[in-house]
Amino acid sequence: MTFNGTRLLGRSSIAVAGLVIAGSLAAGCGDGDGDTAPVPATPTEGGLSLTFPSPTSAEVPNPDEVTPAAAAQLCDMMRAEVDNWREQGAIVGRVSFNATVHNWALRNGGLNDAVIADQTIVDTATIQECPDVRQQVLETLDIDDLASGLAGF
Repeated sequence: MTFNGTRLLGRSSIAVAGLVIAGSLAAGCGDGDGDTAPVPATPTEGGLSLTFPSPTSAEVPNPDEVTPAAAAQLCDMMRAEVDNWREQGAIVGRVSFNATVHNWALRNGGLNDAVIADQTIVDTATIQECPDVRQQVLETLDIDDLASGLAGF
């Protein structure tokens, strides 16, 4: 089959693609015990069948947990911005700080919910990972703790 002179996928390619998509969707519906569950597939001319393993609990990130890698990333993001915040002044800097924390939380599996539930996790993470950067941010934004500098969480 062609469209505007370009050859499109044939029926057999579409059938295989459909089976791959169906298998991927069905793989997410396991019973949670980590066992590999066979995915039923309609056999085609070549007798194709697909089997996908279910993810283990170790492979599924906890969206409410700040990992050491996530804490390090927050420190790196704040370190890169602290001079800009100093130039902007405390009030404008706080707005930018909020955007940085939202961006960081989004990049790390949607930690926004965890930050909303407990804004002090930002302080806890930075106290453990980069107390020097945290102190610079506190002084620059004229706040007592990072949690008090968060608005909109």
